[in-house]
Amino acid sequence: MRRRLLRIIVSLLAVFLTASCAAPSSQSADPASPTAPIPPLGVSGTSLTLDGKPWWPIGINAYQLATDWSVNAGCGAEVDLDAFFSRLQPHSLTRFNAFSSLAVNKHTGLLDFSAIDAVVRAAERHGQLLVAVLSNNEGACEGDSFKDYEWYARGWRTEVSPGTPMTFQAWLDTAVQRWRDSPALAGWTAVGEPEPSECRDPQCDWTRRYCHPDSPNVLRAFYDATGARIREIDPDTTIFSGHAGGGQCGSAGEAFERVSASPGVDVLEYHFYHGIDSLPGNAFDGLVRRTQQARALNKPLLITEIGMQAGSCGSLDNRERVLRDAFTEMRKHGTAGAMFWSFVPDPRPSECTLDIGPTDPLMRLVGTSPG
Repeated sequence: MRRRLLRIIVSLLAVFLTASCAAPSSQSADPASPTAPIPPLGVSGTSLTLDGKPWWPIGINAYQLATDWSVNAGCGAEVDLDAFFSRLQPHSLTRFNAFSSLAVNKHTGLLDFSAIDAVVRAAERHGQLLVAVLSNNEGACEGDSFKDYEWYARGWRTEVSPGTPMTFQAWLDTAVQRWRDSPALAGWTAVGEPEPSECRDPQCDWTRRYCHPDSPNVLRAFYDATGARIREIDPDTTIFSGHAGGGQCGSAGEAFERVSASPGVDVLEYHFYHGIDSLPGNAFDGLVRRTQQARALNKPLLITEIGMQAGSCGSLDNRERVLRDAFTEMRKHGTAGAMFWSFVPDPRPSECTLDIGPTDPLMRLVGTSPG
């Protein structure tokens, strides 16, 4: 409750200050000024809520929002933040990378939060909602350091991985404390697509990884500990599991339900890619099975990544039709929302990619409901 009240106060203060400092009528108003408080994201049983009302969001992944080539090493292309958020309907849900590597000034080697701060401030100006992903399992944009069984068991507290400035435990504390009071910060994901497996070759090829029998217990303990710490710092926030949702080590089959029962997780995740995954999916790790497990836990299951290749291999309009049908079916199966993968400012129409550019037909659906 403290955080929700503070969010409302901050948003109202921003509106008051904007009105108090308004330009003369001969000048245009600031298009990036919020017109109303940003409503809080919440959870009610197997559903998400917005401002206390049931909500089935269609959101977007924009992992590279905190890339600033003048400051950090980046993760993808630079994005015009005001242009991006202004295209979205108010209170749309955007998932982005808030990695510790993006808080390092590449010129000085010192901590520099300005790039991630800019994302949060821009979302506030445009009345948008963010889910911040604090790290990813494969180590992309973080020195390519794979997070293995030992990392989940102990290393996240003690190791400083290549390409990062501090331990993950320290970064979690730092990030949540810094951005917890932003009305735009709707929730946190500790690690994207967690998989506590062991590498059997230098490249850590997924076909040669070994899954330790105790991996589900290690992943559950990780969720318990990180979720408790996030909740201690930011009591009213929403915590996402980060799951890819398939048969990954530590959460395959029935283990998904066991680790997802953690009190350190509010929203379960599933990732769906047309042409690779199918509906309703297999009986062990498919979407329908995951929705059954989510219902048993009385938690929402959000499709935080839904994607399909297009460009040289298919039209953007056809992709929009296929994915619209897919998430409509997903809703019927009991999911809590869907988020497209992934926005890029510089799409490659002559190639077969998952790119979703600024004028892509899918962008028109962000913030709407499938009906």
